[in-house]
Amino acid sequence: MNGLRFLYALVPFFVRRFLYAAANASNIGHEMILECRKVHEETGISENDIAKRLMDYGYHAPTLSFPVHGTLMIEPTESESLAELDNFVDVMLNIWQEIQEVKNGEADKDDNVLINAPHPEYEIVSDRWEHSYTREKAAYPIESVRENKFWINVARVDNTLGDRKLLPTRYGTFE
Repeated sequence: MNGLRFLYALVPFFVRRFLYAAANASNIGHEMILECRKVHEETGISENDIAKRLMDYGYHAPTLSFPVHGTLMIEPTESESLAELDNFVDVMLNIWQEIQEVKNGEADKDDNVLINAPHPEYEIVSDRWEHSYTREKAAYPIESVRENKFWINVARVDNTLGDRKLLPTRYGTFE
């Protein structure tokens, strides 16, 4: 049921074609797959960027590129409250607006909240802020985040390097 709720709320934005759904969309399973390849073609924003940005909103990144490359698999549990489901839809719609800002040239294609996500506390409170967007947009994009902020411990890391080097260093580089 929750998968259907997301499907109908997000179809006009993320789902250009709903993957693995029958002609009747009510036949979906407990998850839904968001098609992000067209977004990447049009804006340069990838499914990875969207997943990392979800962390700024306090959500764990969804399954990336499985079972289909260039997609996000959203699996809402049936135990989530209606308020939490509605908040997630609001988050995804806000991320869609951030994507549109990049697409329309309102946000820098090479320096925006999506490609630099997640934004940890140490970055937000640092004396140096060299981004073209505000700290507030990075850290508190919507009111529900301001009321209940979960801070990420680290900024973006190279995914492939992180997968290959399981023991991170405290300072410096992987060697």
